[in-house]
Amino acid sequence: MTGPAVTRVLVADDQTVVREGIVMLLGLLPGIEVVGAAADGEEAVALVARHRPDVVLMDLRMPRCDGVEATRRIRAGHPGTEVVVLTTYADDESLFPALRAGARGYLTKDAGGEEIARAIADVRSGAAGLSPQVQLRLLERLSGEAEATGATGAAGVTGADGPLPSGEPAAGAAAGPVAVPPDGLTAREAEVLGLIAEGLSNTEIARRLYVSPATVKTHINNLFAKTGVRDRAQAVAYAFRHGITGSPQ
Repeated sequence: MTGPAVTRVLVADDQTVVREGIVMLLGLLPGIEVVGAAADGEEAVALVARHRPDVVLMDLRMPRCDGVEATRRIRAGHPGTEVVVLTTYADDESLFPALRAGARGYLTKDAGGEEIARAIADVRSGAAGLSPQVQLRLLERLSGEAEATGATGAAGVTGADGPLPSGEPAAGAAAGPVAVPPDGLTAREAEVLGLIAEGLSNTEIARRLYVSPATVKTHINNLFAKTGVRDRAQAVAYAFRHGITGSPQ
């Protein structure tokens, strides 16, 4: 009889006290094994090649090779290893380059052990491990881009994944749930998508809709397949572009 799966984690941070503190914290969390600790990006890349961890907790501002470049190299050479950024900085100049480099999670260093464990579990399951503040910043960024392009009219609007088909609302154009969900989504799938965009977890969505978490997961799998999004971060962007909001409280 096999025991519960263990997630193998590597920590990369150039500050010794911080790095050792994170390693100690992870050692107290069930289901997590720390397989290495790196003092810079170059060492992180080398240790990933040696230990093949499931997840790297990556600082951004490090000597020799920063966290963004290390993330890019790790994701290119070891696609089975996910990266969760754990940094002091949540500004656009740190956040968006890290996500573009392939990070699937982004937390600030005021995150507690429970939040770190949840982000690790999320990226291991194929979701995005983003803090609520980061999800909000993504929405604000999309909102700003929508306002900048909104004056061109629906026919000329271009979304993050290319031109929007004629008749679809531009980002931020809808004030409430869309009348006819795009891409063949059912009304319930659109509702679940809107709640994802609000930052709710599967359990919270299940409570809101009075259904089981398994039912929520089925809806999410279906809507991911229909919309072509790969994780919750892309789902948030998709929901915002199409004016999809969740159900009222």
